[in-house]
Amino acid sequence: MGFRTVFIVNHCKCSYKNDYLVVRGENLQTIHLSEIETIVFDSTAVSVTAVLLSEIMKWKINLIVCDEHHNPIGELLPLYANYRSTKKIMNQVRWEKDTCDAVWTKIIYEKINNQAKLLKKYGRYEYEKLYEYLESLEFRDKTNREGHAAKVYFNSLFGKDFSRKQNNEINAALDYGYSLILSTFNKEVISNGYITQIGICHRNEFNDFNLSCDIMEPFRIIVDDIIMSNIPFEFDSEMKKLIQNIFNRTIKLGDSEYYFSSAISLYTQNILKCLSDGNIEKLEFFEIL
Repeated sequence: MGFRTVFIVNHCKCSYKNDYLVVRGENLQTIHLSEIETIVFDSTAVSVTAVLLSEIMKWKINLIVCDEHHNPIGELLPLYANYRSTKKIMNQVRWEKDTCDAVWTKIIYEKINNQAKLLKKYGRYEYEKLYEYLESLEFRDKTNREGHAAKVYFNSLFGKDFSRKQNNEINAALDYGYSLILSTFNKEVISNGYITQIGICHRNEFNDFNLSCDIMEPFRIIVDDIIMSNIPFEFDSEMKKLIQNIFNRTIKLGDSEYYFSSAISLYTQNILKCLSDGNIEKLEFFEIL
């Protein structure tokens, strides 16, 4: 598994030679593909060879492409990233509903718990309300504690007039950060032989990433924390660099610490295994805050 996240932000040509990414711009730079976890083309002035794209897929490297506004617009993932993908997809289609609901309930519990921790970190008394929601959380979240918690959470962090539907700097930064996390989860789901379209709660026919959207929920707090710690801000290149720094963040599981991408990899494998074998007791969550 690679460990580097490579951001390419200037006019250049990217090609492949002897298992190396070769970047020809003002200077010549090379990085061995085995070291790379994610590549982000943060400029539309980047040209890429087809052989490099092919090798990126073979090495299971996540490639994110940004638009003219430097916002992620898409990603490139291999079609066949796991030699047992056919068997795993057939298994995914047959996941037990009760198992999916149990996993989803635990995910929502962890998400609201993380939100409460962040509110408490920033001295927002509303964290107590979120702990009340945790106590009343039912199986499959039948009473939509997630939705109620989200309203209290965002209004407490960013003001009572704030809405996720608004077009402002905060939402632009949140969307940018969430898209980076989502792309990382997409890569892990595909690498493990499953497809992102079939989720355990999200079932939107227009969403190609239902499963990734489901399992990433507890990790959104990382982006929220960065946004809060930098208010007020302009959503410019400097702010994007701060958000991109999530890839250098370490996260705890028990007594061990893992870099962001490694944590997502382990967490995704754990979730998928629990969904496949039905052993919910082995489900583990990282200590993000």
